[in-house]
Amino acid sequence: MIHRLDDVIALFDGLFMSSHRTRLVRGDDEPIYLPADASNPWHRVIFAHGFYASALHEISHWCIAGTRRRQWEDYGYWYQPDGRDAGQQREFESVEVTPQALELLFSRACGLPFNVSVDNLGGEAEVDRDAFRSRVEARAARYEAEGLPRRAEAFRTALAAFYGEGTSLEEALAVGRDCLREAPEPA
Repeated sequence: MIHRLDDVIALFDGLFMSSHRTRLVRGDDEPIYLPADASNPWHRVIFAHGFYASALHEISHWCIAGTRRRQWEDYGYWYQPDGRDAGQQREFESVEVTPQALELLFSRACGLPFNVSVDNLGGEAEVDRDAFRSRVEARAARYEAEGLPRRAEAFRTALAAFYGEGTSLEEALAVGRDCLREAPEPA
């Protein structure tokens, strides 16, 4: 299976452009979420460098952000760039477990390998990738047992249909949209 960025963009936009006024956009250096404003009618999930994994990761953040947070640039979250100390790294990992768990499930749905990101290449803190990966995998297992957030389930379902079952883009979008209709979205 070939994983084309145009396909993941079409799946995301096809599910969420009209229902949530949100688009997936190729970016340059840093990923960012930008809410709609006077110059752009769309909320934009912007992923870095045209990387497929970056797209899945940024979509994961969007899928867990509530209605209020989706009105703020980068959802109003704290982000300490590369070079974190031990305390900052612990905080980073604690908030990254959930989106990386969704990214893991999205990666599985489209048949791609998944690598956790500790995102601290220049930091002084010791990083235990294996322990972090275990926490991410445990959170993903909990999602599978208890259910994913509605938007995440819709996206995962569309990915699995398109990549795993080989359905057409239109068919994959139809099953994803069915997930969006099933229950109201919590704030």
